[in-house]
Amino acid sequence: MIRFLLSRILSAIPILLVLSVVTFAIIQAPPGDYGDYIRSMAINQGGASFEAANAQAEAYREANGLNDPLPIQYWNWLTGIVTRFDFGHSLYFNKPVGDVVAERLPATILLALTCHILASVIGITLGVMAATRQYSWVDTLFGFVSFLGMTIPRFLLAIVVLYILVFRMGVQDIGNFFSPRYGGAPWSWDKFVDLVKHVWPVVAIATFGGLAYNMRVMRANLLDVLNAQYVETARAKGLSHGAVVMKHAVPNALHPLVAYQGVVLPYMLTGEIEVAIVFGLATVGPAIVGSMGVGDVWVTATFMLVLATTLIIGNIISDMLLAVLDPRIRLGVA
Repeated sequence: MIRFLLSRILSAIPILLVLSVVTFAIIQAPPGDYGDYIRSMAINQGGASFEAANAQAEAYREANGLNDPLPIQYWNWLTGIVTRFDFGHSLYFNKPVGDVVAERLPATILLALTCHILASVIGITLGVMAATRQYSWVDTLFGFVSFLGMTIPRFLLAIVVLYILVFRMGVQDIGNFFSPRYGGAPWSWDKFVDLVKHVWPVVAIATFGGLAYNMRVMRANLLDVLNAQYVETARAKGLSHGAVVMKHAVPNALHPLVAYQGVVLPYMLTGEIEVAIVFGLATVGPAIVGSMGVGDVWVTATFMLVLATTLIIGNIISDMLLAVLDPRIRLGVA
């Protein structure tokens, strides 16, 4: 198992390197940089002439290496990460990129993991219920729910929910994790309840799509397994319906969902990012949008690299889980 894990990790390193190159190139493709943002702000808000504002922009570019060729910029960024764990200095936030990541990534991952757990538990449970009640009103209802969850864009659903909360229900405290009185307070049950009150729309919306996928896949897989020969044999031995389903059918129907874990964390992260942008939460999403809007390439590139890393880690985790479920995978038989 250790050799299997090491092989997966070593094979992920060149993939991550290629992803970093592609990500950096895509981010740098649009015209303009943070120097253009400085020039625009100097003219529009500072009242400076074009020549003075352009001089400020050029000075900033020179001081921060923005005039270097793109390969040099990429090499400096990559070597800083590898040798000093330095992701660069955020031009927009005026602090090290590592500090920006440390401030926003934990909350993002915690929300994404919460959504993943809820989507897995609820989706798999509903999928089992739908499969064991095929063509009933329960199956029809759950099928309609899964159809909505997989077709409605999460950002659109977030806008609708935001409109209802703000304009129909009069909710004012949107875009924060806590009420003002709990901002700097130590953790307590009341503070946790206040957190739930603020983040439940984000969690519910981001969970909806994953829940629908898990439910749909679990239903289809379980229906196939329930018709397998070994399940019929288990029934012929006199086992109860519940024992046949839970002990024999469900574990084998979970294999595709275990493989899905390779992309579920990035999926949940992007879902949380979309919803957090709409609700304005201080997570990765608004930071990416804000940095891209002003040409803060180091923040954008780092967050994109983090998302790529979560995809690779997710695939390694799914490989390990599948290897535990099926020893043929780690032995290279299947």
